Amino acid sequence: MPSSNLCLVSWPTAPLTDRLVRKALDALDVPVTVSASAPEQPTDSKLIQWASYDEIDHELTHLHRQDVLASSYTFRKALIRKHFLSRCLHSYVTKHPTSLLKAASPKTFEVEISFADELEEMWADDLWDLGEALDSSESWWILKPGMSDRGMGIRLFNSKDALQEIFEEFELSDSEDEGEDDAEDDAGTAVVTSQLRHFVIQEYISNPLLLDPSEVPIDGSPKPAELKGRKFHLRAYCVASGALQVYLYDHILALFSAVPYRDPTHKGEEGVRLFNELIGCQIVHAVGSTTFTKEDHEEIIRQIVAILGETFRAALENPVHFQPLPNAFELYGIDFLVAYSPDPPRGASKYQVKLLEINAEPAIELTGPRLTWILEGLFTAIGKVCIEPFLAQKKEEQWAVRETRYHFVKALHEEIRSL
Repeated sequence: MPSSNLCLVSWPTAPLTDRLVRKALDALDVPVTVSASAPEQPTDSKLIQWASYDEIDHELTHLHRQDVLASSYTFRKALIRKHFLSRCLHSYVTKHPTSLLKAASPKTFEVEISFADELEEMWADDLWDLGEALDSSESWWILKPGMSDRGMGIRLFNSKDALQEIFEEFELSDSEDEGEDDAEDDAGTAVVTSQLRHFVIQEYISNPLLLDPSEVPIDGSPKPAELKGRKFHLRAYCVASGALQVYLYDHILALFSAVPYRDPTHKGEEGVRLFNELIGCQIVHAVGSTTFTKEDHEEIIRQIVAILGETFRAALENPVHFQPLPNAFELYGIDFLVAYSPDPPRGASKYQVKLLEINAEPAIELTGPRLTWILEGLFTAIGKVCIEPFLAQKKEEQWAVRETRYHFVKALHEEIRSL
């Protein structure tokens, strides 16, 4: 084994990630030397590239698989691009009609459009089923750009005319204010339609699980006398390693809306809790007094683990756009929504977890200072599970699916031949 190992650490726009990576490297049992740049030629040492995607030398990763480990797969669009993920899941469910993924994501349509006037023809073709749904019911739908993040371009609509107006709004912002900061609307979520082109339209989940985060005060405030249900989504951190193991980090965040929930009409940290902190809270929209229990929490985690494993299994069937490498690992932020049915059919769960999206290089700063410790634990676990075995040239110990170590729950273990 080489006497010194080199680690490239470069996160130009993510100082918190940079700090967490360096702290995790300090916790390794195998010594490493941190560098801001990778060597131009391989050395006798192992090289770790724990850096943002654009800072990684992907060719070096592919050519020197025994000596170079990277913190990102090169090809993973099947997971991280919304329209690719939609296509991937649809293809998988078509081939495997009994897969749990059939009910684990909202009904989704793909749209490729540059200008608003293209929409008219789509109602007779690609969006026929959506048009039928809009004409026959008062259902709501969510428009999401396929390649944006942090809520950019997300819009709610419930009619053909409303969707037309949204694309006209995008087009107007593009033509009048191109390149200007004030091109964004008052919510700060405008997009340039002609540059994005790819959108997904997802069914709005009208029966979300509603809890009140003020039942878990973070500043010593008393619990409120009247509870107000707020919509929230779960942010789970997932690590894929090699070709291929998938792990769920069991410290999951609940990110709450800033305002109490209400059915759609028109268009900080105080909203962030650990998911397990919500055990004991009242389910606000339930009939009578119903408590969110430890067993409920465990049921939702069980579904998340199963959905994660099946989603990555689906991506493996799309080898053009997802190619796991034995000498790579990657951290993803995955968003889930929990639908709630107080009186489910016999044998069914009250909860149905829905996969919303998968993000590479997730915005970990959303966690907030109070919960930074879970990020430190996450990055330390990545070092222990993904980096130390590579540097020490050790094979992975037997680790069963659903078994937990370092707060990582194994969701998938596949032995595949990487490209």
